[in-house]
Amino acid sequence: MQVDGYSLDAQKDRLVKFAEFQGMEIIREYCDAGKSGKSIIGRPQFQKMLQDVADDRDGVSYILVFKLSRFGRNAADVLNSLQYIQDYGVNLICVEDGIDSSKDSGKLTITVLSAVAEIERENILVQTMEGRRQKAREGKWNGGQAPFGYFLDSKNSTLIVNPEEAEIVRLIFEKFVHTDMGADFISKYLNQHGYSKKKLREQEVNYFTRSTILKILDNPVYAGKIAYGKNATEKVKGTRDQYRRVKKDDYLLAEGLHEAVIDQETWEAARSKRRVTGVKWNKTHSLDHEHILSGILKCPVCGSGMAGTVRRRKNKKTGEYKDDFYYRCQHRKKIDEDHFCDFKPSLNQDELNGEVVQIIRDMVAMEKFRDFIQDKLHEKVDVSALEEERELVKGELVQVMGAKKKLVLMLDKLDVNDRHYERKYQDMQERLDNLYDRISGLEEMLADVEAKISASCGEQITGKQVYQFLLEFDKIYRKMTDLEKKEFMRTFIKAIELYPERDDSGRIIKQISFKFPVYYNGCEGDTIRLLNENTVETVVKLCRKIKASGK
Repeated sequence: MQVDGYSLDAQKDRLVKFAEFQGMEIIREYCDAGKSGKSIIGRPQFQKMLQDVADDRDGVSYILVFKLSRFGRNAADVLNSLQYIQDYGVNLICVEDGIDSSKDSGKLTITVLSAVAEIERENILVQTMEGRRQKAREGKWNGGQAPFGYFLDSKNSTLIVNPEEAEIVRLIFEKFVHTDMGADFISKYLNQHGYSKKKLREQEVNYFTRSTILKILDNPVYAGKIAYGKNATEKVKGTRDQYRRVKKDDYLLAEGLHEAVIDQETWEAARSKRRVTGVKWNKTHSLDHEHILSGILKCPVCGSGMAGTVRRRKNKKTGEYKDDFYYRCQHRKKIDEDHFCDFKPSLNQDELNGEVVQIIRDMVAMEKFRDFIQDKLHEKVDVSALEEERELVKGELVQVMGAKKKLVLMLDKLDVNDRHYERKYQDMQERLDNLYDRISGLEEMLADVEAKISASCGEQITGKQVYQFLLEFDKIYRKMTDLEKKEFMRTFIKAIELYPERDDSGRIIKQISFKFPVYYNGCEGDTIRLLNENTVETVVKLCRKIKASGK
């Protein structure tokens, strides 16, 4: 109705009367209600109609449409579809336009009008986008959900400060600008101090994440500005109907009608820091150092892999710098609905690496362990669990990619003349951003699993090779670089579990799970469990001394 001034019922009535007047019998009806004529993709009824023609389902002679623009608004699609149905002896009649493709002048008229219809559609799109751009120039909100920190005044197309959320926004900028906190630490700070945000959609979370903090820090709306064109839809080269979202550096930035949450000085300071910190981090010190146990060392509270960190300190006398390396949990995992991981200790890498190496040395020194190695490690590391995990991740990735493709099609077929176009577009775009985040996460998981499989299966480690290596472990390990040591640990060890704190004897390693049926258990008095094919365990006591550490 918005495009032609006729409702679907009115169009149908017009076609029925035309058919009766011409003595035609209507065999079947096809209606893609609310679909855009931009492309035949996303118009299931239209595609079904073409298939029925190809199958000669009803033996029809004509297809009746109200106007040519209802058949399609893309010149190439219109002409291709017309040629397609004519190949099966079916012609097109556009009732309101008075066009009959079976007549000599009909196809020429269709060629001209389809090009006009496409130009008209493009003009409508340009006019709509220019209208939104002008709205931004005037400082008005351009549709979609109000950003965190504001309410939406839809009547006046502007934003109103949400006092409670605005205080959180100010706190985020204050922590980012005036402390050494990054987005990760700010999100942890907010979550651990009871701050939360309202869920706008079912799939959202009510706590703060790193991406949420960065989105707030990068949004000029909090400085009283309205941005337009930060992201744009770009056609994928070599395709007809595939598009992607890209970030733009040259976008419109206008003074908004709404009240700013932060002052200009704070905004500029945040931008300066983001230009420095918002780039991929590269190691600039201790380039030969690797965090050997990162990832396989598990946090005793949340079970997440602990990461390596560095602390640089300056010798006041010599002026030289020394780097101290530690393992710590990044506190990113939520344990339950209300609590995040609170394991704060930083564990000295030299001490912890040394303890793991000593455990391996003590194992290798045992005769029963050597016999076991010779018997059990004649095959490559079992990666069936990793392969199963890989298939599960692949399956989930396919599902999310399918959801993204479906959403892109829905976004593509939005009718610019729909009075809710702007809100629908914004809503779909936000959902698309969330899907891209999920895809990135799954791709990283898949890459991680592939890396583990590659590390485990890249070269088949025979029992003799493993035995020879472990037999000479102490001699070989000392000659390894940090990177080689890290690869070795990842090849042979699944996980290292810790106690929350050292016991009286200085022990902190609770259990080591190797990638072969051997388990070190610290809580059972330094025992090694050797598991054979019949799941019968041989328990061996390690003979080793542990010095209590006061650190």
